Amino acid sequence: MWELFWRFLALGCISFGGPAAHLGYFRTAFVERLKWIDEAAYGRLIALSQFLPGPSSSQVGFAIGYQRAGVAGGVAVFLGFTLPSFVLLYLLAMAGGTLTDTVYFGGFVKGLKLLAVVVVADAVLGMYSTFCKGRLTGALCVLTASALLVAPSMATQFAVLAAGALVGWRLLRAPETPAGGRLRFSWLPLTLFFLLLIGLPFLAGLSSKLDLLSRFYQTGSLVFGGGHVVLPLLQQTVGEALSIDRFLLGYAAAQAIPGPMFTLSAFLGAEMTPDQALAGALIAVLGIFLPGFLLIMAFHDTWETLARKPGAAGAVAGVNAAVVGLLLAALYQPVFVNAVFSPLDLSLAVVGFFMLRVIRLPILLLVTFFAAAGILVAVLG
Repeated sequence: MWELFWRFLALGCISFGGPAAHLGYFRTAFVERLKWIDEAAYGRLIALSQFLPGPSSSQVGFAIGYQRAGVAGGVAVFLGFTLPSFVLLYLLAMAGGTLTDTVYFGGFVKGLKLLAVVVVADAVLGMYSTFCKGRLTGALCVLTASALLVAPSMATQFAVLAAGALVGWRLLRAPETPAGGRLRFSWLPLTLFFLLLIGLPFLAGLSSKLDLLSRFYQTGSLVFGGGHVVLPLLQQTVGEALSIDRFLLGYAAAQAIPGPMFTLSAFLGAEMTPDQALAGALIAVLGIFLPGFLLIMAFHDTWETLARKPGAAGAVAGVNAAVVGLLLAALYQPVFVNAVFSPLDLSLAVVGFFMLRVIRLPILLLVTFFAAAGILVAVLG
């Protein structure tokens, strides 16, 4: 558990770039370097996270911890990965925007956004070689990416994932795949998910803290895919309790720091309860993350069992190919378009990709290189 905590704490300090980049960091650390999980199992976790509401990359991290050390391992992962962004956004709520208004901080963020381009590109290439070995899976990847680039929306994402599952079920069956055991739902977390979803709105009138928990729990239960998708629901969540200027300040800061976008809830919770800012931040973060984690615990074993059945294995193969396309689309928007603005930016990304893919430079050295390069570029001009 301690190893889970500190490894994800380290990733939480450097994981800029949103969910796609986080999945790239996780793959580099836990599939390639530590070999805690193989590529196929990692792909299944990503596919599961895309079909469940909640923060996708945090759900994948939670699932890795859950596989290694049960619920306690998942909690250790969540605490480690979320702590850096929680602290930064809570401090921002307390201190205002002056913490981020320096050229050095801007350069630091700029450099690490370029690193995110490198990490996601490496993840796309590595996952393509694993999940898109045939013409059909390659076509699914390309068509998924094309659809999401032309019409980026949650509806498109669901449509292409469902299409990938259907095509895989029909055309990518694996008769030799062992059938696996019987389906095993974890009913306790699933029951708790629905009890909180239905019950919290009725309890919200009892206290301001229960009202806050209810608001953010509802948001976490309804948003699919994570990342920037949560923004409109969060705007509805805070309502008139927070000015639009403060909301946008928190949103901008959440994009400029590492870790999950859902941690924006820490800033919002602190702002909405100024007399008990820390308690408000903690309640808001618990509320928005908890639904996705309960659903991971409920469906994890069932998903793994399904993935070993012939027809379902084909469906998972199709979904995995579509997920690679999803990451390919995310490599462009939001990762590339928010990081590369000049030939110099692109050249730094190319050099970084060579250092990661060919030289196999450790990730901490890459972080140092990109942070220093970003600060230098910002200071010089």
